[in-house]
Amino acid sequence: MVGKYKVITLCGSTKFKDDFIEQQKRLSLEGNIVISVGFFELSGNNEIWTEETKEMLDDMHKRKIDMADEIFVINKNGYIGNSTKSEIEYALKAGKKVNYMEKNKQP
Repeated sequence: MVGKYKVITLCGSTKFKDDFIEQQKRLSLEGNIVISVGFFELSGNNEIWTEETKEMLDDMHKRKIDMADEIFVINKNGYIGNSTKSEIEYALKAGKKVNYMEKNKQP
């Protein structure tokens, strides 16, 4: 908590940009501080997409999880990729609460 506000980090595939934006807005209006991804569509951007960049961004997202009270998983149509699975495991090991956009499609 920061003051009276819960901190929530969004996790999920960046291909679900519209869902990230919608959930960030909803959670913010509910009175939460929301931490999201740095940008979308990375995998199609060859001039900046390197293995080192992916490793750095994955590590940065785990630091965002460190700052949060809980994570909120964007699991549209039940989809959870490898990076997101890793983030969920990391959050659970750190004792963070994990919530899902589609509760009936949790792993």
